[in-house]
Order: sequence, then structure tokens, then C-alpha cells
Amino acid sequence: MKQLLRRVFEEFDCQASDPEDLTPAAVLVPFYSRNDEPYVLFTKRTETVKDHKGQISFPGGVRDPSDADLKSTALRETQEELGIEPQKVEIFGRMSDQPTITGYLITPFVGWVEAPLEIEPSPDEIAEVIELPWSALTAPGVHDLKHYDHPAGWSGYYHTYTIGDVFIWGATAMLVNKLEKILKGVKEQ
Repeated sequence: MKQLLRRVFEEFDCQASDPEDLTPAAVLVPFYSRNDEPYVLFTKRTETVKDHKGQISFPGGVRDPSDADLKSTALRETQEELGIEPQKVEIFGRMSDQPTITGYLITPFVGWVEAPLEIEPSPDEIAEVIELPWSALTAPGVHDLKHYDHPAGWSGYYHTYTIGDVFIWGATAMLVNKLEKILKGVKEQ
């Protein structure tokens, strides 16, 4: 999987967006290997964070003025939230930007965390660390498209992933779905 991700993102043409009135943010989609199987690392946010309370997400956050670029944001936030040092992460590339209904423009970076996986979650930001095999995320029946009427007036369909008692929705689910499509496109060539 590591080689596939490296090859895919060497060739992938991501679509950058103009942030307009959206707040620039970045996340890391962190893969790693456990028993020779690719896993993806997610976080469940605490109920005390400003936005997206209790939601499952990728490590990341808002760009700080001191960040050199959005890749630096993703790596800094991953270190702050999970204690993973930037030098332990190999970034393969980025996916297309993802706007959110909460006013953020997320730039997702796909990377690989080298073993051993040493995680020290921030108790202020992270309620739980969730480790899922990629095969569980791409298994039949875990992905769904649901209709949602947002109290602020937004209405539409959104992606969900349900694996056991883990429920992923919103921007994180959209990113998982985008990544799945990117990887399927490469495999089918």
C-alpha cells in the first residue's frame, strides 16, 4: 500500500481552491502498517474543542500564521494532537481541497507514519484514537449516502462510513470517499 500511495500521489493532479471567505486548514490522512496490513489513523474530538465536538476526524486544524505552508500545518497539528513527530511522517502528496459547511477549506495531505507508532493524544483535543484497517473502510456495506437538512438551511447528501460502533461522516467521510475513488482509479488502469 505504501508504494501504491507513493506512486498515485506522484501523478495525482489535485485541485486547489481559492479560500474566499473560508478559513484555511489542513489535515493529515495518516496511513501506517500493522501486521503487514495498511491502517488509517483517526481521532475522535473532545466535547471541549471549538468546532466539530465529538466527531471523528483526521488529525489537523487551522493554519497558524507561523506555518510555512499547509503541509506544515498538517504536520504541526498531528504532532500537537497525537504526539507524532513530523520526521516520522512521509508525505506522498495532497488531495483536492475540501470546503466544509462550518466555514473551513481543508487541504488534505496523505502520508505514511513509520513504525513504531508512538501516539500520545492531547487530552484537550482528542477523546479517542481510532485505528481502522483500510480494508474495513473499503468493505462492502460500510459506505452510505444520506440526506441531511442542516439547521442553518443547508440541505443535501453526505457520505457516511459505519464500521462497528465507529461512525464517520461530514468532511472526513468525504475525504475517505475521495481517496477510495483515487486509489480505485489507479488500480483499474
